[in-house]
Amino acid sequence: MKHAAGRRADEGLYSIGEAAARSGVSAKMIRHYEDIGLVPPPPRTAAGYRLYGEADVHRLRFINRARSLGFGMNQVQVLLALWSDRSRASADVRQLALQHAAELGERIARMQAMQRTLEELASRCHGDDRPECPILDDLEGGGRD
Repeated sequence: MKHAAGRRADEGLYSIGEAAARSGVSAKMIRHYEDIGLVPPPPRTAAGYRLYGEADVHRLRFINRARSLGFGMNQVQVLLALWSDRSRASADVRQLALQHAAELGERIARMQAMQRTLEELASRCHGDDRPECPILDDLEGGGRD
């Protein structure tokens, strides 16, 4: 006779640890996604253990991939709604992706500007035993005109 976990796996039902391993999302994040409504609460065993199906694992993979592309939680919620809506227009999805790409481009530009500023400040710092430091002067507000 198979034990309960084996029976559940045969039926396509997984514990939170198994769902985490199959989806690439940690058990802690799965619980968080449930708390914020990205993942519906799964059924539980009589002992209170969560049981996830293939559709839940697929949804978790979707969320994981969207997060890996830098989508915020609100954007993931919109993407999930679009993904679930088979009558959606792909133009809506494309628009969201392009908007996110533009936001990423703006963030990258800001970060590159920060990098250039820090490199320029570091190039003016002697990096020796002297107390004078243009980096600290700039942070103090001495770099403002």
